[in-house]
Amino acid sequence: MTLTAWLGEVLRGAPRIVRTGDGRGPVAVLSHAWDKLDAWARVRSPFRIFVLVQRARCLLLSCSLLALIGQSSWAQEPLSEAARIATETPFLRNLRGAGGDPQTSVAQPDTSAKPSANLTTSILDLLGPYGDPGGFRSFLQQQGISYSLTYIGESFGNVSGGSRRGGVYEGRLDFQFDADLDRLLGWHGASIHSNLYQIHGTGISRYFVNNFITVSAIEALPSSRLYELWFEQRLFDDQLSIRFGQLASDTEFAVSQTGTLFINSTFGWPNIMAVIIPSGGPIYPLATLGVRAKYVPNKNFSLQVGVFNGDPAGAAQADNNPDPQRRNRTGTNFRTNDSALVVAEAAYAYGLEAYDNLEPGTVTLGGWYHFGRFNSLRSDEERRSLVDPASTGIGRFYRGNNGIYAMIDQTVYREPDDPNDGASVFVRVSSSPTDRNLLDFYFDAGIGYKGLLPGRSDDTVGVAFALSRISQSARGFDTDAIFLIGESRPRRSSEAVLEATYQAVLAPGITLQPNFQYVFRPSGGVANPRSSFGERIENAAVFGLRATMRY
Repeated sequence: MTLTAWLGEVLRGAPRIVRTGDGRGPVAVLSHAWDKLDAWARVRSPFRIFVLVQRARCLLLSCSLLALIGQSSWAQEPLSEAARIATETPFLRNLRGAGGDPQTSVAQPDTSAKPSANLTTSILDLLGPYGDPGGFRSFLQQQGISYSLTYIGESFGNVSGGSRRGGVYEGRLDFQFDADLDRLLGWHGASIHSNLYQIHGTGISRYFVNNFITVSAIEALPSSRLYELWFEQRLFDDQLSIRFGQLASDTEFAVSQTGTLFINSTFGWPNIMAVIIPSGGPIYPLATLGVRAKYVPNKNFSLQVGVFNGDPAGAAQADNNPDPQRRNRTGTNFRTNDSALVVAEAAYAYGLEAYDNLEPGTVTLGGWYHFGRFNSLRSDEERRSLVDPASTGIGRFYRGNNGIYAMIDQTVYREPDDPNDGASVFVRVSSSPTDRNLLDFYFDAGIGYKGLLPGRSDDTVGVAFALSRISQSARGFDTDAIFLIGESRPRRSSEAVLEATYQAVLAPGITLQPNFQYVFRPSGGVANPRSSFGERIENAAVFGLRATMRY
């Protein structure tokens, strides 16, 4: 069996790979595919680094899972198309889609690395009696305690442009723990949630592309860290919920359900907020202490407000590390003395009923305000510092910072014979003041289609685009620097990314996701730090492959 044929078997249906036509078992097939991919990498030199890394890591990870599946009850003759459709639950009944609001995107994927994703599939049933040895997990669930383990392994190769070419592997193990205190202690409406990350590997954006719209949503410095740890109380028939503890804003705010398909981090928490809020704000991999109140009078409308400590890592000092992930290495700083960050959002979902004459969608309006102090990006004092060594270079301070955002997540087409398959689109815009921020405008949009290929109803394919514009003040400062210093240097303008991806569901809880991203003007078009001639960092082409398993 050739590599091409083997990959074809995966895409047409994983049960068929359990035993090949020549009688070989899955381990033999995997070994053969390994050899084929290795030989291909040796002759395809432009992609060699990328493919070699992927062969050793992602392919082995994802395909070894198939070998395990071959011994499970899942490896049976698949259901007929009509029987499969009859057994599926309509997606509109999912009242907890990505971000916690009702699912209105038909193209919301099965798995995602975004913290906002509400994952439900698992490999538990595939493992048969090995899925719950001794019935321990079932016993805990009866008591109101549940847990899950999700592993994401991925490789990326920067094959052209960026600050340099090369390939990386990175991975994240996510352990989540939930306790329903009603079942456990009889405390009605109360629950506890926590999750921890073990992050390893090397980030392609940090070390090779040198851009600020991070290529992967799991990219972070290697560490074992606490992410969220909170208590929630639901009141008034679950219409009002109060959550407090260590919280992250990207789990519930500014969430596009269709956007969770994409691997780039900006399609989760918008890049503009990740760049201009101190330490990126309370987002992956840094959560912080806070409180969130959410009011849901009915399933169509929700209003939520979060108050967070405004800097999860604390301000960088002269005697500590400038990287916020290193200033808060384990997620246990539990800071309370920084200026507050307030985020508020209203969302309206429509088309949720079968008798509605329009496709489901969600309109979201939100905004944030940070009570800290922010330095001007272009002031007289800063200009003088370019030519006067005695100048402090400290410009005007502004009190406070803010931003607004708006979004629509819309299902645009559902297949007549299978209403759980179809296409969704999203559009999102955000803006912030230009005088104190590196970015002042952000836009992204994308489309996803679930079940596009015949016989692959659970697979999702999508294309998305994002643009972050360098603020007028930052561009003006670049102009001042060129004029005052008298040296030719690039003037920043904007950064953009185009992503195309396909998520193949190999089995419940297991996905394989090839990905391509093209990065325009990394870091807005700055000079390449590895070049002695001051040329801009070139546009980067990045290929990737992600494997996900959830238990």
